[in-house]
Amino acid sequence: MADEKTLTVTRLVRKMRNLLEIELGEVWVEGEVSNLRRQASGHIYFTLKDENAQMSCVMFRGNAVKSKVQPENGMQVKLFGEVSVYEARGSVQLIVRSVENAGEGELQAKFEALKRKLDAEGLFDQDKKKSLPPFPMRVGLITSGTGAALQDMLHVLERRAPWVQPVLYPVQVQGKGAEMGIAKAIDEWSEWEENGLPQVDVLIVGRGGGSLEDLWNFNEEVVARAIAACSLPIVSAVGHEIDFTIADFLADMRAPTPSAAAEIVVPDGDELRDRLSNLSTLMNRRVESEIRHFDTTIASMRRGALSRSVDRLLLEPMQRVAQLGRDLELAVEDQVSEQELRVREVRLRHANVHPERVIERREEYLQSKKSALENVLQSTLQRMSDKLQRKADLLRTLGPESAFARGFSVTTDKDGKIIKSISKMKEGDVIVTRLGDGTKESVIKE
Repeated sequence: MADEKTLTVTRLVRKMRNLLEIELGEVWVEGEVSNLRRQASGHIYFTLKDENAQMSCVMFRGNAVKSKVQPENGMQVKLFGEVSVYEARGSVQLIVRSVENAGEGELQAKFEALKRKLDAEGLFDQDKKKSLPPFPMRVGLITSGTGAALQDMLHVLERRAPWVQPVLYPVQVQGKGAEMGIAKAIDEWSEWEENGLPQVDVLIVGRGGGSLEDLWNFNEEVVARAIAACSLPIVSAVGHEIDFTIADFLADMRAPTPSAAAEIVVPDGDELRDRLSNLSTLMNRRVESEIRHFDTTIASMRRGALSRSVDRLLLEPMQRVAQLGRDLELAVEDQVSEQELRVREVRLRHANVHPERVIERREEYLQSKKSALENVLQSTLQRMSDKLQRKADLLRTLGPESAFARGFSVTTDKDGKIIKSISKMKEGDVIVTRLGDGTKESVIKE
């Protein structure tokens, strides 16, 4: 016989639903989105949680389509909706009407206020930006010592400029108080000698991507002031390309990602080598072209006056002398004295245009031109040789040999593969250590 006071499961769950809907009604709830699932029907199911509790949520298609903010996993949100019970499972759920980003409006307002304040002080002015060194030898990294951003930057630096030495100052990049550590690292490296830090040529300050809250430490005024006062050039590399922080506006240069920052601060070694090779080729072609030009000029001059024989040069004067002789023979006796005087005058005049004198003067002229050309060519070759030597010296300075000269070494296995970790070696292995003055083979004993 049924007990009148005993409820069926359906009636109990229905009473629970009515009680929740009447007592609580529509509410605002804040928490983190997780386990989000989008159905083909357009409905969105997810869990809203905080540190101590969680509850199921559903946003039906009509509300999901109209919502300006779409919930995503990990997003901190404010939800407006009605608490109810899903009778089929007897579970409490929130039927979501609208979604807002939790705290983003307040943070954005703080961001804009600080940006206006620093801009009014002129800290964003372009004339305050320091130029990045074209060939840095040490790069300071202010970031998390365990983050993926650090590994990305180290990989890019090793690939593009293996002669550059990265130096890490590990800091906390997220959470309460992280901004103080970031600012301290910048301040201490600005006065590196007083703080016992190694000297670097440029700093990269940043971290990987995240939400506005995750990146907020780089929007704090203490970090902005430290960047503005730093004596070293700073590249800001916070988050992804779409993320902007106050640090980006204060830094001497902003990079869209940490990897991009590493590419910005160091040159590409392969490009440098290609450029030197192209310059060398261009210089050799220029010298060869000048030599060919001078050879052509000299050959042309030799084909000119120098190729004419003495007989051809004397032909006309001899004809004129013969004519004068005939004229003298036919002249009357009383004109002999006058003709003899004219002959002497003619001979004196012809002495200056005698073929031998002409040839001597032209040879002297050609010799002076040849000497001048040789001097110009020698000077040009010397300048180009000096320029090539300077480029070669720069390449040696930037190349790996300079690292050996400073005491660095490279250890490889017997096949020439570089060993980067002692975990790759075992007892009995033969290793080869390369130093500045040669190589040495060793055997691992333990």
